[in-house]
Amino acid sequence: MRDLGVGFRYLLKGQKWVARHGKQYGFGLLPGLVTLVLYAAALIALALWGADFVTWATPFADDWPSPWDGLFRGFLTAVLFALGLLLSVITFTAMTLLVGQPFYESLSEKVDRDVSPDGTAPESGLPLLRELWISGRDSLRIVARALVWAVLLFALGFVPVAGQTVVPVIGFFVTGFFLTEELTAVALQRRRIELRERLGLLRSRKTLVWGFGTPLAVAFVVPFVAVFLMPGAVAGATLMARDLLGEETAGPAAPAGPEELGVTP
Repeated sequence: MRDLGVGFRYLLKGQKWVARHGKQYGFGLLPGLVTLVLYAAALIALALWGADFVTWATPFADDWPSPWDGLFRGFLTAVLFALGLLLSVITFTAMTLLVGQPFYESLSEKVDRDVSPDGTAPESGLPLLRELWISGRDSLRIVARALVWAVLLFALGFVPVAGQTVVPVIGFFVTGFFLTEELTAVALQRRRIELRERLGLLRSRKTLVWGFGTPLAVAFVVPFVAVFLMPGAVAGATLMARDLLGEETAGPAAPAGPEELGVTP
C-alpha cells in the first residue's frame, strides 16, 4: 500500500516542478489546448448531427409505428454520443501527447537534467519523425487495449448494483494504468525501452502506477482540467520512470521515504 502514496506524491511533485518552471508549463499547455478544441468541435458536431446520422443508418425503422421509431433512434443517438464521449476520454491523453511530442520531450528532458546527480538526460538518438512514428504506433496499441477494457466495462455496467458501484471504480483503476503508460512513455521511449518492456515495468509496480494514474483518471474525466494538469503529469511521470528503472534522483524529487509518507519503519 505504501506504493500508492509514493505514486500520488510523484503526481504532486510533477505539478510542483512545472509550477517552479513557468516557461515549461506555458509551452506544455499548448498541445492540450489544441487537442481540447479539436475534441470539443468533434463532440459538438456529434451532438448536432448525431440524430441525422442515426436516421440515415437505420432506414429499416422508417416504417415503424410511432413512437417506437423515435424511441429507438433516440436511444441509439444517446448511445452514440456516450460512446463518443467515452472515446474522447480514453484517447485524449494519447492524442495530446502525439500532438505535443516535441513539447513534452523537451519538458521531460529538462526534468531529467534537473534531478539527475550529473545533470544529464538520456537521449534516444532517433530522428524526430522516427520518434513520432514510434509514439503514434505505441499509442494506437495502448488505445486498442484500452478500448477492449472500455467495451467490457461498458457491458458490465448493466449488471445490477455492481455495474453502478464496483465497475466504475475498476474503470478508474484501469484508465489510470493506461494513462500512466502513455505518460511514462515520454521518458521511457527516450531510453529506447519498447512497449512490451514498459508494460512489464508498470505491471511489476501496479500500486505505484495506480497511486499516480487513478487520481489523474478521475480528474481527466473533465478534459478542461486535463489540459492544465498535463504538463505536471508528464513531469511527474518522468520522475516515476526514474524510480521504476532504479535511477538515482537528487534533491526534493527523490522517492519519498517512510518518514515523509508518515509511515513508521
